[in-house]
Amino acid sequence: MAESILDPAAGPANGSATVWLPIPPAEIPGLPEGPAYHFWDGEEEFPADPAGLDFYVTPYMLPAEQVTRPLRAGARPAVVQTLSAGVDHLSGHLPDGTVLCNARGVHDASTAELAVALMLASLRGFQDFTRGQDAGEWRTGRYRALADRTVLIVGHGSVGSAIEERVLPFECDVLRVARSARQTARGEVHALSALPELLPRADVVVLVTPLTDTTRHLADAGFLARMKDGALLVNVGRGPVVDTGALLAEVTSGRLCAALDVTDPEPLPADHPLWRAPGVLISPHVGGNTSAFLPRAKRLLVAQLNRWTAGEPLENVMG
Repeated sequence: MAESILDPAAGPANGSATVWLPIPPAEIPGLPEGPAYHFWDGEEEFPADPAGLDFYVTPYMLPAEQVTRPLRAGARPAVVQTLSAGVDHLSGHLPDGTVLCNARGVHDASTAELAVALMLASLRGFQDFTRGQDAGEWRTGRYRALADRTVLIVGHGSVGSAIEERVLPFECDVLRVARSARQTARGEVHALSALPELLPRADVVVLVTPLTDTTRHLADAGFLARMKDGALLVNVGRGPVVDTGALLAEVTSGRLCAALDVTDPEPLPADHPLWRAPGVLISPHVGGNTSAFLPRAKRLLVAQLNRWTAGEPLENVMG
């Protein structure tokens, strides 16, 4: 049946379909009637024959090897819907004709919150405060502020826009970069080709790009060398967007600081030098995994499945 449902606007060919969800269906009010729903969150045993899978909602925050198991076991779904904004973990695994949709909008607020939190924590010296508290030491002094800084957002999509909305009240100047140039209500979005000119102007550089062939190691030695002395690199996108070796050289020298929610490799091994590098703050890839995730994910699934069963175009279709 899946092979006949290649158009995302077509919906189930014969009025019925099989849908796998990583959230128990009974916990998602508003799902359309008709499809047979199965709960699967990466367990060893499949809930049904993958060959009959029509609409596959991938488990969240699991390794690509687990997430792609149904596809490697013969599933040819009409639609694959992720609960993540990034879809790089599915590269090379989608059958021909399968429509891929991401979770644009689900993680914007939470990821933007963390990006700003990492900026503030790093600039204001929260790591030093915490170590001082553990040692019973009053570590006073003058710390850097976010106010009056220039923040360069590399990846001005929905999450990048949400980050801008949250840093502007801190009285920052914002520079914007995306895959291609355009104008927004707040100002110009520059193309990636403008980075060499923009990087020396930024006090904080925020990476929130997806991982593609173009963005892999985007923040390489040359990119980092163009950042001004004392600048802060914040990565809430994907770990391999940064060349880890090049970053280690810069932070070890003390020229740059970094605040990283994602790393390469990930998870970061206990003996990795990034853990102990000076001026580096690390959070364990928790940008989107907050209390806001589940309600927003459920709303997305209800909306997408209602569109699909009604034969209406899906949203967030990846090109």
